[in-house]
Amino acid sequence: MGQEIDLLAAYPRTKRNVDERGQSKTEEDRRIARQFGRDFFDGDRRHGYGGFNYHPRFWQPVIPALQAHFGLRAGSRLLDIGCAKGFMLHDMAELIPGIELTGIDVSTYAIDNAIADMRPYLQAACATALPFPDQSFDVVIAINTLHNLEREQLIQALREIERVGKGKAFVTVDAYRDDEEKERMFAWNLTARTVLSVDEWKALFAEAGYRGDYFWFIP
Repeated sequence: MGQEIDLLAAYPRTKRNVDERGQSKTEEDRRIARQFGRDFFDGDRRHGYGGFNYHPRFWQPVIPALQAHFGLRAGSRLLDIGCAKGFMLHDMAELIPGIELTGIDVSTYAIDNAIADMRPYLQAACATALPFPDQSFDVVIAINTLHNLEREQLIQALREIERVGKGKAFVTVDAYRDDEEKERMFAWNLTARTVLSVDEWKALFAEAGYRGDYFWFIP
């Protein structure tokens, strides 16, 4: 297994009131959000993003850390699992000229409405059955995505990351370190179906044979 490392340290943090959001979410909101359609990306805020639009302030500060950690350069092949509308890949293409990028997302809505320059490199697919040959990518990334799967599906997705990659990967998942964080996480959660403690996640990574790096989303 790889290392626990926060490669998203430069990503802007939410200024929303975490407790207030948790109290406002209903099971119906979660049911709608988990369809990952228009309502989740561009509908009412209670169902998801409330408008999922590109802005360079989100991913451009993050790309240098990813580039340095993985040695990304022209010719490097990278897969983004859960790419949504391709915003991170757009910034990566701009900041690392010549990098070869691919993105998949379970949402056909997101793929159909992706940022224009990335559309040729994105496709709708599920993380449990990646449509690529073995060792297709130098680096595989899945940010705040895999926890949307049930436990057995999640293990399969981690094994797929191992299959299509060459050993370098980075995933972030919803997690907690104590009872207070656990309570807040379960109130905050909108789409995740697997939420575990930090130690439980590490055990699951080991069970799946995942060798890549990892970090946590903790609201």
